[in-house]
Amino acid sequence: MRANRSVPGATVIPVLTYPDVRQAVRWLCGSFGFVERVRIGEDHRAQLSVGNGAVIVADTGGDRRPPEGDGVTHSVMVRVDDVQSLHEQAMGQGATIVMEPTDFAFGERQLGVLDPWGHRWTFSQTIADVAPEEWGGQTVTPE
Repeated sequence: MRANRSVPGATVIPVLTYPDVRQAVRWLCGSFGFVERVRIGEDHRAQLSVGNGAVIVADTGGDRRPPEGDGVTHSVMVRVDDVQSLHEQAMGQGATIVMEPTDFAFGERQLGVLDPWGHRWTFSQTIADVAPEEWGGQTVTPE
């Protein structure tokens, strides 16, 4: 894959819609430690980096709108080194915690957060290397 400085280098890049891009960028960077890498217009879009991943914050318009109602339409998972410190940072910024840091049999400690605009985030910290078969999963080998 060719590199392009105008697009994040991650293979999968979620694009999430927010009513106020600048406000969302400030909140996401302050709460989750993301870093703004590209700004497009004053309030059109922003590209944020996190580890070797990325997320794009987009404005509303056309058929783009933030989540509405109580249903969960998506969750963006971000792998981090320390779920507990992120939990404290997010709480300090007023995040809604939907799942306290929890250890799972598949070797991850996860935190569930709802941002002020209704986007659900799952932060995952590896605490053990566990084969999927040990917790009921199945490793699939491509044919």
